[in-house]
Amino acid sequence: MTDQLSDVLDVQLSDQRRRAVRLLLRQPLLTSRADRQKFREIRTHAGWLAEWFGREAGWPVQIDHSVARLRKIPASHADGSRPAQPGKQPFSRRRYVLACLALATLERAESQVTLGWLVDRIVRLAREDDLAAAGITFALQTRDERSDLVAVAKLLLEVGVLARVAGDEQAFVNETGDALYDVDRDVLSVLLIARRGPSTVSAATTAERLAALTQDTSPATEDARNRAIRHSLTRRLLDDPVVYYGDLSAEERGYLDRQRGPLLKRLTEATGLVAEARGEGIALLDPTGEATDLGMPEEGTDGHATLLLADFLAQRLRAGQAGPVPVPSLVQHMAGLAEVHRGHWRKGVTEPGADRALTAQAVHRLTALGLAQETPEGVTPRPALARFGYGEPQLSGTSEGS
Repeated sequence: MTDQLSDVLDVQLSDQRRRAVRLLLRQPLLTSRADRQKFREIRTHAGWLAEWFGREAGWPVQIDHSVARLRKIPASHADGSRPAQPGKQPFSRRRYVLACLALATLERAESQVTLGWLVDRIVRLAREDDLAAAGITFALQTRDERSDLVAVAKLLLEVGVLARVAGDEQAFVNETGDALYDVDRDVLSVLLIARRGPSTVSAATTAERLAALTQDTSPATEDARNRAIRHSLTRRLLDDPVVYYGDLSAEERGYLDRQRGPLLKRLTEATGLVAEARGEGIALLDPTGEATDLGMPEEGTDGHATLLLADFLAQRLRAGQAGPVPVPSLVQHMAGLAEVHRGHWRKGVTEPGADRALTAQAVHRLTALGLAQETPEGVTPRPALARFGYGEPQLSGTSEGS
């Protein structure tokens, strides 16, 4: 009886740890204020989580009384398909710059700030840093500029740096009011993920600066080199929708050929994810949905349009037409889909320009999921897209001839 109880408790403990891993993968920055239940689940296993993520991925974990932070260093900085997106509009270059200026301002701020005060300091910093020389202008003279600032405020609200006390961001856009926020310094202090201070980086290009900020110490021994390769592969498997063998270096591919079984076993046992290995690559599937921030299919017009475009590209792939499809051809196909489905898609899908917007949204999602790749020649379907197909809906409880 004692052994049976011990086995049950061990199973429960493993399940709780798997869920905690998935929660941190989905929300690498979580506060007790945002979700007390999830935060409690993560904090219960703080020591184990820090040890596991550090060993398997080389990702530091910091968990205290109010903030849980998984410092997810990506395996590559080349993927720009998953930008910050607190609303429907992905962050532009200018919004990222404004977000950095906002964080610099908040480092020197009081415990409470208004959006108007924050904006005033951002404009001043932009002028002092001469951002115009880098192609960024900001003078708060247009509605678009005010909307950009609101998007930045919403991002800071989403991650927990700010907490709204009173007011409304839209009132600021309309120039009819303001918003008041508390500043959470615990979140602010763990937001930046870097191996070294940004001021110590002297590289010229953005890619070089990002690499320098997050670069690990060069391995000096064979064991250290193997550990670095394992960390790189684990980061890809945990953070990317699919890992294609063709995207790996020769060293990574060689290591994976030798260690794929043990590596996948460790990851699936600790996360509850399911490994799907095919000839072109590997994906860790999430049957619970707890670790997934971007999925397919999804409901609504955008989700249906994306699935239909995916089916169109997948059919080409299965027919041996793996080359890029010009974007105008995809837009034309989307226009035809809008005509067919206009009765149950949202209003305006057949208006001028709607087909381009739907196509852009669909391509963005497929690219972010590793199902397609954008090139100057068009959109190229990737092998994992062949998993998707579209079937006409069937009504339950009906039979032929009824």
